[in-house]
Amino acid sequence: MFIDEFLTPEFVIENKLFTYAWSNRNDRFEIDTREFKAIKEKLLFQMTNFGNPFIYVEDGNFENRGELLLRHEHQGVDLDQEKGKETLKNLFRVWRRPCSLATQFDGRPTLLRFDGKEHTSKPLK
Repeated sequence: MFIDEFLTPEFVIENKLFTYAWSNRNDRFEIDTREFKAIKEKLLFQMTNFGNPFIYVEDGNFENRGELLLRHEHQGVDLDQEKGKETLKNLFRVWRRPCSLATQFDGRPTLLRFDGKEHTSKPLK
């Protein structure tokens, strides 16, 4: 990708690039960092899949019970847990069987699951 290949620390400094984030303390957006690596990663992340997570079907007969297993390709950003739960809930309506999503939270492999009644989360080994 062009950004990955040609964005340099000198270009970032010369053009005064930075990342910004919302500050609850001041109720406004503020400069988050001017660090080259963080700027490059954020630009690349926004360009890849338009910032949406990569989720793939891993198994349509998970644990030999006809359940759906999805896998989130973790690319340094944790999945939004509430959106993950909603996704599993909506998939359950279509699949009509429990649905699971393998992902990572805080660097720990985790399995989110919805069985039609409740959401559960358990660590993966």
